[in-house]
Amino acid sequence: MTSRLIALAFDANDPRRLARFWAAALDWAVGGEIDDVVTLVPTDGTRFELDFALVPEAKVGKNRIHLDLTSTSIDDQNETVEKLVALGARHIDVGQGPDAEHVVLADPEGNEFCVIEPGNSFLAGCERLGSITCDGTPAVGYFWSAALGWPLVWDQGEETAIRAPDLAGPFITWGPPVAPKIGKNRLHLDIAPIDGVDQQTEVERLVALGATRIDIGQGEVEWVVMADPDGNEFCVLTPR
Repeated sequence: MTSRLIALAFDANDPRRLARFWAAALDWAVGGEIDDVVTLVPTDGTRFELDFALVPEAKVGKNRIHLDLTSTSIDDQNETVEKLVALGARHIDVGQGPDAEHVVLADPEGNEFCVIEPGNSFLAGCERLGSITCDGTPAVGYFWSAALGWPLVWDQGEETAIRAPDLAGPFITWGPPVAPKIGKNRLHLDIAPIDGVDQQTEVERLVALGATRIDIGQGEVEWVVMADPDGNEFCVLTPR
């Protein structure tokens, strides 16, 4: 029994603008908009979507989750950076140092992301979206491997990584340092039980794996808000 990854969700002050930015960054398609949530649909075989949900709060502090984008050459890396800066990204310093081969940027709402140098062996074979990269302990990597049924493809030096069994889409990785948590994460995973499993049964399984049910003021909603072993929020949706 496992859950299926449905979406990586962003809190956004301007969901339409942020969705357009990431559509251009990933070459994904802007899908529908329902209840102030704008969806990006993958065009590269990735099995989940990106959702941008309207929130009033501005970003505070460094995110625990960021995206790593691949590049195929130095020219491609430079052109990608130039294109995204023109669309509203900006260069930022998160301590990467002057010798870093990757380029660290922030999107129009300040969410950190990296454009990785060409020839990166770990991300070889990935499409533009190479990794959902998370601060985290090994325990959280083990949790998500069991939660999604994605095998561990890396487990060394306090770093873990998982990838879908069919190798479609990006890695999800965890490793130090773990940034202090300041309020609710701006990015979180939305998952759903596989066919034939009800939501409550799946919630109970996730609790047994180390998750907890939490209240972030969501009120009466059809999804269940939980936190993984490192305290990162995620949502368990109804079966679909």
